[in-house]
Amino acid sequence: MNTIKNMKIKNLLTISTALLIVACGKPDQSAEATTFYKKDSVSEKKLEVSIEASGIIEAISSVEIKSKASGEILFLGAEVGDTVEKGSMLGQIDQRTPTNILDQSASDLEASKVRLDNAKSQFERGSELHSKGSISDKDYEDIQENLAQAKSSVVRTEVSYENAKIALDDTVVRSPVAGTIISRPVEVGQVISSPTMAVGGGTILMTLADLSKVRVRALVDEIDVGKVSIGQVVSIKVAAYRDKEFFGTVAKIEPLAKVEQNVTTFPVLIDIDNDENLLLLGMNTDVVIEILNKDVSMTAPSMSLRTRKDIYSAATILNIPKETVDSFLLEKVKGENFNKFIVIKESKKGPQLSWVEIGVSDLSNVEIISGLSQGDTVFILPSKSLYDYQQRFKQRVNASFSFG
Repeated sequence: MNTIKNMKIKNLLTISTALLIVACGKPDQSAEATTFYKKDSVSEKKLEVSIEASGIIEAISSVEIKSKASGEILFLGAEVGDTVEKGSMLGQIDQRTPTNILDQSASDLEASKVRLDNAKSQFERGSELHSKGSISDKDYEDIQENLAQAKSSVVRTEVSYENAKIALDDTVVRSPVAGTIISRPVEVGQVISSPTMAVGGGTILMTLADLSKVRVRALVDEIDVGKVSIGQVVSIKVAAYRDKEFFGTVAKIEPLAKVEQNVTTFPVLIDIDNDENLLLLGMNTDVVIEILNKDVSMTAPSMSLRTRKDIYSAATILNIPKETVDSFLLEKVKGENFNKFIVIKESKKGPQLSWVEIGVSDLSNVEIISGLSQGDTVFILPSKSLYDYQQRFKQRVNASFSFG
């Protein structure tokens, strides 16, 4: 008896499970359409769109400080991090060789001036003798040539003397601009080479940068770079100051892309005022570029927009006759698929097709310029490909639970 009773219970459970599966596989036909769409009202919204990128703080301009004089460094007047004014003394190079050259040039100049005085005296006497016929024309011409060479020698030694003074002055290195020392690769006692003499460009004493205004080099994806424009205000955050927001301005979009791991980005240069000197070179930043922030009086969901290609599938879901759609599409509308799209709105007579003109969008919602009124209700329906997939899926589910 217990065995028969258990078998009956198992059979009842099997039948109940089968009925439950069939019920789940074939939902009520009256509720079937409601699973394919939603409704939403045309309303006022704030549309916001921003681009996120990462970047690194760098100096807008930096100057490499080099000495025009070669020799041993005797003094360095600043260290990394020091702020210097324009004209400040940054270094002193050994002056012995330039001083000796200057002394020699001064001596040569003095001697050339004496020779010039002698040549002038000889020329005056020669002119007088030549006028009386006491010397030949050849001797007079030699006297003239000696005077010209004496004048040339004075000019040459004057130039050498001025160059020697400049070379001596060049042993003192001064700051060409005001700024902050960001690197100093040399030390006192090191022998350096001059950029005017060395093939390699000379030794760098220090690197100077103006940190009152810095720059972020942000890498923006190629999909978004077209939305960025010069002068846009940018929000910047760094890990060192999580509770502080910095603001900058887009100064340049570099034309050459960077490709890393098949990802193409473009460097966008953003200038930032750094009056408090909080931003340091090399800091990693998170950049947010706001490309849309607008209060819009009429918006509709972007998913409510349809084109000629998929309006038939949408109309089928809402039981709109094909003839009605054909008649509606007879009109050719300028701007289709650009700023003109089709929506299906709710009316007292049922779903109604309407052309709308759109404006800006935040991808989820779109500005409605014309074609709808405040408070209208629009249908949000799946795309044709999604609708076709849903139909095929339903057919497979029905076939799998078929008892035929």
